[in-house]
Amino acid sequence: MHDYYHNGQDAESVIELSGLAQAAGTIVCAYVRCGRGSRHRKTFIGPGKLLEVADTVRRHSATLVIFESQISPIQERNLAQELNCPVIDRVRLVLDIFALRARTSEGKLQVELAQLQYLSTRLVRGWSHLERQRGGIGLRGPGEMQLETDRRLLGRRMRTLRKQLDRVRSQRTLHRRHRQRKPIPLVSLVGYTNAGKSCLFNRLTDSKVYVAGQLFSTLDPTIRRIDLPGFGPVLLSDTVGFIRELPHSLVEAFRATLEEVVASQILIHVVDFCQPDYRDRISEVESVLGEIGALDIPRMIVFNKIDLTADGPDVVNAGSGLPAKLWLSAATGAGTEMFQQALLQHLGGDRKVRRLRLNAGNGKFRARVYEWAEVRREWIDGEGNWFFDVLMDDATVGRLESLRQSEKDLVWVDREDELCT
Repeated sequence: MHDYYHNGQDAESVIELSGLAQAAGTIVCAYVRCGRGSRHRKTFIGPGKLLEVADTVRRHSATLVIFESQISPIQERNLAQELNCPVIDRVRLVLDIFALRARTSEGKLQVELAQLQYLSTRLVRGWSHLERQRGGIGLRGPGEMQLETDRRLLGRRMRTLRKQLDRVRSQRTLHRRHRQRKPIPLVSLVGYTNAGKSCLFNRLTDSKVYVAGQLFSTLDPTIRRIDLPGFGPVLLSDTVGFIRELPHSLVEAFRATLEEVVASQILIHVVDFCQPDYRDRISEVESVLGEIGALDIPRMIVFNKIDLTADGPDVVNAGSGLPAKLWLSAATGAGTEMFQQALLQHLGGDRKVRRLRLNAGNGKFRARVYEWAEVRREWIDGEGNWFFDVLMDDATVGRLESLRQSEKDLVWVDREDELCT
């Protein structure tokens, strides 16, 4: 049984905290609210409220108290002593959920590093009363020796984890460079946790990524290739969900994973349209995107779960003429065709099939064509010249033309020209 203490924020915050607790496998049996007054230095809450929480713990035989607000290590220790049961805050709860959800070796490394970073502050400050023994002969008791040992072991393990994550980051960089050699755009689904990103991912890719109506059901990123009608292959990435006041240690630990978001050509911001505070959730996601340097990437907002409302599929264009907002249901599939058309407008742009000719022996340009464009067809004429039908945009055309030293190196051919039949 678990008990809850809430710091007086709105009802949506209570619901979210309850969802986090349930996602961690707890049973919520009570809530205790307090005002927004000054915080007590030793116990965070005042003596009267502390007695109320202690009485609630006894009545429900609770084995855990969770604070919605972040509390200091000293406050956590004092509260645990007064309530006679473990006390954690929202940050620790989120870390525990991440530890429960991690499946891949990379995810486990990231979560362990974030947990150790959190624990290191609790260890040092929680044992700070023993540091008074430092500096005098004969005053170095076993308490300080244990503290120093724990510090050293934690530091050693954190250094090991950072080295392992650096290797993972290097591998991801190599994979990303390999993908960039092929002209396949990367589209990432981002959004608040439990907004329906994985459900939309499965709908678009015919995959079976784990989907559950709970917070942080997806931690490890998944990338699948889809064929967008009228465009060609696209890589779609399902990413970890964000949350209000996402612990900074988690953002740092998952930076290698979040770099996939930064490398995207477009971000699909999935929003749970049924949530009354969806506008606040949009702001929270944009805050995290700003923290990882992804605010400059083009974004399209997708309002999901319209099947739970009276609204139907719809799309609204921005001033540029490109779709900016779209309403759909990933669960029923309503609006997914409209979504594909909107994505096509963002990615298609000025891409079209062009035909070009390269002189015989000009292998340098041939390699660049395959690196920068999507080759639909290739053939050789009787003189050994290469002909290509390629799908590319104006920017890629300019990159190729900047390489040629003469007009004969690369020739754009009219598709009706008899040489190309």
